[in-house]
Amino acid sequence: MRTTYHVVVIGGGSTGAALVHDLVLRGFKVTLVERGELTSGTAGRHHGLLHSGGRYAVNDQESAIECIEENIILRKIAPGSFEENDGLFVAITDEDVAYLDKFLAGCETCHIPTRVLTAAQVKRLEPHINPQVKLAVQVPDATMDCWRLPMRFFATAKHNGADIRPYNEVIGMLITAGTVTGVRVRSHVTGQEYDLKADIVVNATGAWAEKVSEMAHARVPVKPTPGVMVAVRGRWCNMVINRLNKPSDGDIIVPQRGLSVIGTTSWTVEDPDRLGLPEDHVRRMFEKGGELIPAVKHAPMRAAWAAARPLIAEGGAQEGRELPRTFKCFDHKVRDGIEGLVTISGGKGTTMRAMAEATANVVCDKLGLDIPCRTKEVVLLPYWAYYQ
Repeated sequence: MRTTYHVVVIGGGSTGAALVHDLVLRGFKVTLVERGELTSGTAGRHHGLLHSGGRYAVNDQESAIECIEENIILRKIAPGSFEENDGLFVAITDEDVAYLDKFLAGCETCHIPTRVLTAAQVKRLEPHINPQVKLAVQVPDATMDCWRLPMRFFATAKHNGADIRPYNEVIGMLITAGTVTGVRVRSHVTGQEYDLKADIVVNATGAWAEKVSEMAHARVPVKPTPGVMVAVRGRWCNMVINRLNKPSDGDIIVPQRGLSVIGTTSWTVEDPDRLGLPEDHVRRMFEKGGELIPAVKHAPMRAAWAAARPLIAEGGAQEGRELPRTFKCFDHKVRDGIEGLVTISGGKGTTMRAMAEATANVVCDKLGLDIPCRTKEVVLLPYWAYYQ
């Protein structure tokens, strides 16, 4: 059944895509506004890694469990979107080998399937791997196109009635007696400004969540944490290659078609629109990536870029590597005494559907509705259906 409620979603990234899909399936009238092209923020700039959760299995198990659960769901609802090539956590040094037991224990706790491989087995699977490799652990990582997967959510939502408006920027909140009643929008196509009324406004802008929430005098503890990635020419691995150790710079290489993407570094910024591209970070990707696959040190660079992770920074560690990768949904009525506004931030591209489900549940609770989520079962349309 259709409800009479209108939800405005701000942000056309992966979370916004999954959220409009979820809300439309629950019967809401939904309008999404995005200041640029769809997925033009962080969503379109990550590795393209469908996480198994292995990277977080030791020190961030909540995130690891979210990743492995969503890894399984996404393969089911978006068939054909992934290169199901698995991943290897490789040990190059004795220090890496010493991390093995801790890693396997973490994966077992998080229900991440593992298979320990000998050095000879690794070399047969990955001929370009560092010849000093001592062993590896195989996990169900996969490779995805970071644009096409969100576009499958957008395509399905659009065909089910969602109003999706790229190049429409929110420049203010409409507030009446402490309640957000809509947004003020500027079209970058026509230059016109207009008001968009809503029963609930959801801020799904990721690294920009703090800036947007401030328009309603609300607080969101998001710390934009960029990382540099480098794509080199040549497919130097067929599986996702990770370093068997705690997360650090340049410890992932993701094969993407005829390229290899090395990542990533970590630092914090105040403004996600001003990231920069530190040259020493680019050099570090070649150096550290070369410890995994020596050939990438001298491979021609195709591109280098930075993307800002929208990490939640409250009640604990304050630096990028130490911040959890889980997500959090904020009801600003509870947090700030401001009704009508909800913010979702944190998380990973892998957990986009789960983030949307949690947010849609909050929207339903606020409106006194009991409408179940259907996104675990509904198979998504192909990405190109968005343009039909």
